[in-house]
Amino acid sequence: MEKGLGLPDGACDCHVHVYGPFDRFPPVREGKFAPARETPVETLLALWDSMGIAKGVIVHALAAGADNDVTLDALKRHPDRLRGVALLKPDVTDRRLDELTDAGFRGVRINLLRQDGKAVSSGGMSLDDLQPLAPRLAERGWHVQLWIETGDLQALAPDLEKLPFDFVIDHMGRTMADKGVDYPGFRDFCEKLKTGRYWCKLSGADRNTRQGSGKGASFDDTASFMQALVAANPDRLVWGSDWPHVGHSPAEIPQEDDLLRLFFRCVPDEAVRKKILVDNPARLYGF
Repeated sequence: MEKGLGLPDGACDCHVHVYGPFDRFPPVREGKFAPARETPVETLLALWDSMGIAKGVIVHALAAGADNDVTLDALKRHPDRLRGVALLKPDVTDRRLDELTDAGFRGVRINLLRQDGKAVSSGGMSLDDLQPLAPRLAERGWHVQLWIETGDLQALAPDLEKLPFDFVIDHMGRTMADKGVDYPGFRDFCEKLKTGRYWCKLSGADRNTRQGSGKGASFDDTASFMQALVAANPDRLVWGSDWPHVGHSPAEIPQEDDLLRLFFRCVPDEAVRKKILVDNPARLYGF
């Protein structure tokens, strides 16, 4: 960790993925977000230890393999440090749901991500998958994590809000930086944060920037978005690194220190940083 970026005790990284070992958990090697290398939970925990991160949330990725197995294995081995977000099929059994809940899974991730009207990644869970599962997930206290751009969220919200869930929005709403903070979908999402029904992950600056995301990147064009979200409702924000940054070319892989440097610039108040890094994740994920 860079000097001056000291994290509070109990800091959480609320958005990571793990892949492998591939001989135990074969990946799906298709599409933009296929893993280029093994990044098992031991590598993740070593990185967190070097950064001063105590806990975190593994979001099971479609490319990580079948049936949430690699994530479930990690949670069972490190129950004090890890929580999970699953990908499920509608025919999942109650027994399996209970096993996942007991291990620390707290939500499902739904893929609704489009940019300029085109799907960014196929696969994962859809709203059609979620609908029949909704009563059973709600009974277990799970939330729904949405991989969605804020303009599409604005359009879908009336139907989404009929479901019995709180919603966690990925990557600052996945609004590309050149749309600006006055983009109607993003403005609407800032208002939604004030209702208490929505959460947002302060992550994905490397996905939303138009300035490049390789080593030393400043992500300055995303800063106003993060600042606007903090101003809207710091009680409904968590931070995530999105390690190991699949989908980037080797030259564009962001560095954790650069991502944290952006967070510290946008959240200069130490008490607010602690809220986002420690207190909010404890409430949302049950640490």
